[in-house]
Amino acid sequence: MQNEKDFLDNYRLEDYPRPSVTADIVVFKIRSQKTENFRKDPKGYLSLLLIKRGGHPYLGHWALPGGFLSQGESIEECALREVREETSVEPASLMSIGLFSEPGRDPRGWIISNAFVSVIGTDKENQQSGDDAADAQWFDVSFDSDGDKYILELCRGDIKIRAVLEEKQSRFGTTSYRITDSGELAFDHARIIAQALSALRNSAKDFDVIFDFLPERFTLTELQNVQETVMNISVLPANFRRKVANLVEETDDYTEGAGHRPAKLFKRRK
Repeated sequence: MQNEKDFLDNYRLEDYPRPSVTADIVVFKIRSQKTENFRKDPKGYLSLLLIKRGGHPYLGHWALPGGFLSQGESIEECALREVREETSVEPASLMSIGLFSEPGRDPRGWIISNAFVSVIGTDKENQQSGDDAADAQWFDVSFDSDGDKYILELCRGDIKIRAVLEEKQSRFGTTSYRITDSGELAFDHARIIAQALSALRNSAKDFDVIFDFLPERFTLTELQNVQETVMNISVLPANFRRKVANLVEETDDYTEGAGHRPAKLFKRRK
């Protein structure tokens, strides 16, 4: 019987079928829009970064930033590189949401995607298309159930994308989806976006990911607005402050130039 060294010396990886590997990144930020009442805080919208494909397949369609794994890099390094190359933004965090490997998901062949959720803080949100992306834009996101269906809507000005999905299965607190109408999104990206939104909302329940949307110092109202925007819910301020009391600590700083009484700034407790 041969030893391990002899086995590895004679092993030929090219003798076995192999898929190509990609990373697709669902990049979120909170977009703020000022209200007419200067005493009220700006309204928050959960926004998603999409690129317009500059080549085949799906030429001219909107898609997630992403690309192929290069030799010598990890899949996480690939994800970060692709976001930088295609959009010129620097993610604040990166969270894996699973593998997407259904046969036929990519018309180019056997290609498995590793999907990630990424968050862009308010100080790092200026996107610029690059590499093989013809354009890169932020789209406001809506994702709600309608009977036994889920409606994913992505809007930017006159551009409106509407995809329809249904729940495939829910295991270990994570829901996966099946596409019934892709809404002109490329590949299976409607499904990846839906699963990313579910994962993001689950993480926001425990307050962990919501800090990544904000600068180092923030008001408690800003923190609450992030959670409400991500989860599409309303929370009583007293309840919210009680729940985050052990997660934040006061600083000596206050807001400036907000048009109303200065508010105490906090930071995440280490």
